[in-house]
Amino acid sequence: MTAKTDFNGFPREAVTWYSELAKNNSREWFAQHKEEFEKYAMAPARDFVFEMGERLKEIAPKIVADPRVDKSIFRPYRDTRFSKDKAPYKTHLGIFFWGGNLAKMDCPGFYFHLEPPDLLLAAGNHCFSKPLLQEYRDSVVDSKHGPALAKAIASVQKKGPYAIGEKQFKKTPRGYDPSHKNAELLLFGGLTTWVTEPIPAELHSKDIIEYCFARFKDMAPIYFWLLDMIGRM
Repeated sequence: MTAKTDFNGFPREAVTWYSELAKNNSREWFAQHKEEFEKYAMAPARDFVFEMGERLKEIAPKIVADPRVDKSIFRPYRDTRFSKDKAPYKTHLGIFFWGGNLAKMDCPGFYFHLEPPDLLLAAGNHCFSKPLLQEYRDSVVDSKHGPALAKAIASVQKKGPYAIGEKQFKKTPRGYDPSHKNAELLLFGGLTTWVTEPIPAELHSKDIIEYCFARFKDMAPIYFWLLDMIGRM
């Protein structure tokens, strides 16, 4: 990897390409427009991974930013094996920067999701594996880690209109006190914070790096709480 890229944002054609894919989600259409996908989406995405990774290292020195598909850049193909929707391709560009020594999807990270007409930015861990879920629940009610999580969430929410999730369960898990002050957090199957906004003008210039970094920095307290959590496992 070079120490410098020519990244100047995502071209407007990238937005158009994903908008058209949403209307023509077929292998035939994708094959006919694969060169555009590479030129307008994948090439700038690889440069974005490098530049954003370098910026994130200012607050998270060990963040992983790997511009390969199935590393930081999610593959474009949908897993349709267990879905009624057999559309073969994702209609969004997903990019993930992660930290920690576990498997990538067990680690917390920062996420970029371009899906016209919106841009979603997030931090955290979308879905806990079984061992992580147990550690998370124990941490939520721990006398030290529980208050630290509440403080991290409050810090994020003070900085902007950031949502907190992922609530997946209806009842407090067995063995935990439903009256605990953090009981609501025990209903989560993952812990993320995110913001969804209309695609900003910055997307089409190098300013998208600072745009994303400002929001990732706001959301970082939750990332660091989760990083500390997996470090105890």
